Amino acid sequence: MMSNFQRRIAADELRLGILKHLASLDMAFDQDIDGQRVVESLRSKSVWLDCDTGHDDALAILIAARSPDLRLLGISTVYGNAPLEKTTYNTRAVLQAIGRTDVPVYPGASGPLEREACFAPGIHGETGLDGTTCLPKPTVEAKTDMSAIDAMYRALSAQPAGTAWLVAVGTLTNVAKLFDKYPDLAEHISGLSVMGGCIGEGFTDAPLGTIQAGDGAQDRCGNWTPFAEFNIYCDPEAAQQIFSNPTLSRKATLIPLDLTHQFLATNRVQLGLLFGFDMQMHTEPTMNDVSAVRRLFFEILTFFAKTYAEMFGLTAGPPTHDPLAVAVALRPELFYCNGRGSADGLQNERFTIDIITEGEHGPAVENGRTASQCGRTVANGLVAGTDGVRIPRGLDSKALWALLEGCLSRTERSMGEDAMFERRDTGGALPSQHAVDTGSEDMASLVHGSNVTLSQFEMSTGLLPDIAAIDKEPGYGGHFLETNKEKQLGITPRNLNLTRAQQSRADEDEDEGKRTKRSRGL
Repeated sequence: MMSNFQRRIAADELRLGILKHLASLDMAFDQDIDGQRVVESLRSKSVWLDCDTGHDDALAILIAARSPDLRLLGISTVYGNAPLEKTTYNTRAVLQAIGRTDVPVYPGASGPLEREACFAPGIHGETGLDGTTCLPKPTVEAKTDMSAIDAMYRALSAQPAGTAWLVAVGTLTNVAKLFDKYPDLAEHISGLSVMGGCIGEGFTDAPLGTIQAGDGAQDRCGNWTPFAEFNIYCDPEAAQQIFSNPTLSRKATLIPLDLTHQFLATNRVQLGLLFGFDMQMHTEPTMNDVSAVRRLFFEILTFFAKTYAEMFGLTAGPPTHDPLAVAVALRPELFYCNGRGSADGLQNERFTIDIITEGEHGPAVENGRTASQCGRTVANGLVAGTDGVRIPRGLDSKALWALLEGCLSRTERSMGEDAMFERRDTGGALPSQHAVDTGSEDMASLVHGSNVTLSQFEMSTGLLPDIAAIDKEPGYGGHFLETNKEKQLGITPRNLNLTRAQQSRADEDEDEGKRTKRSRGL
């Protein structure tokens, strides 16, 4: 008997076969419809995601699982941001949070091909996904009916040749094992997208952060050592095995730090994902006004912002690496592959990639002080028209954030969690906060009272580096809140020095003032 998964694959193949047949008949379509383009649009919509779920991986899962133009075949997990058990748990919890528990999750490698495993608690916390109380307990267990490698192969090889993408946003151990065991799969897939590596040396003008050296700071290239990006550093042999494969290299797209550091989750972006980029508000909403899924991703980004500011001195916002590796398979036209990193001109720049595997390596290597170049990514340009690895130098940031916000909105609608400030009851009161079974305190209980404003939440968690101004200045908390609320979003912040009763009366007075002005035609 066929499983539901097998039935979906069979149904998709049948639809694709019908469309192919119709596309081959000139009379089957009106002149305004290109049947072959319809077929081709369906041929690149399936993805398998390989990840070590931390903060930016959660956004990669969101876009892979909630884009209407992608079919997520499954997820394999790998060690990296945290040990395998934790990254697997985080993956299942994120899928639970976005209502996609139907996506199968297979635990993969717990360590690299030849080396000792490295983890990143300084960036992602001990769990790999610290900083949120909105992550639900997963109700669906990870799959154990086969290995992650076999599951990846079965799902990808079941798709029509040249249609499915493999997207890897963590350590590359699983991917190397996959193509070592099933080398024929390299020819079968449509593409391989990898988030990893850093080119440096002016490849782009993106800020890559600084490290302390002697009496001052110096620019860095990597985010794990001064030369190496974390995903590549964790298993450099696996990365070298992949990029030295001639079939894979001509199908591969590399998303390095030089690109991801152009995609910063600024304060405006964080608040836009929380309340919607186009939402028009006049006074600061409460956190009860926001759906659970938006609170989750807001908390994920604010924690990520804090650790990147502390570790790398990047205070404008954290680079949001992993969703770009999914987006480049979905919307390649939003990524620019030429020397200018621009949408103008040819997009045919290609490279060979070599990974340095010699030198000191391991979790004990001191991040900012090693001279070892182990794990460094070396890119060499190819003659125009030669097959090789795509490495975008630029992107359409605005369109990509809109793509992610659309996935959040789609998740809300699917789960019946539209923004609550649009659903007041007949008395004008806000509905009660949506309960999330997290196994820990709900966010609203972190501060006194249940109707917590965004400002109060920011103050209670201390997630943002310049939050101290709230305690030092009267009124709205000084320049910090004015910058983040009034100047960026046009929202009047709640007065943190007022009691809830006083604030309620202040709100009523403000509303009465607005009604008076309208009645006078002001």
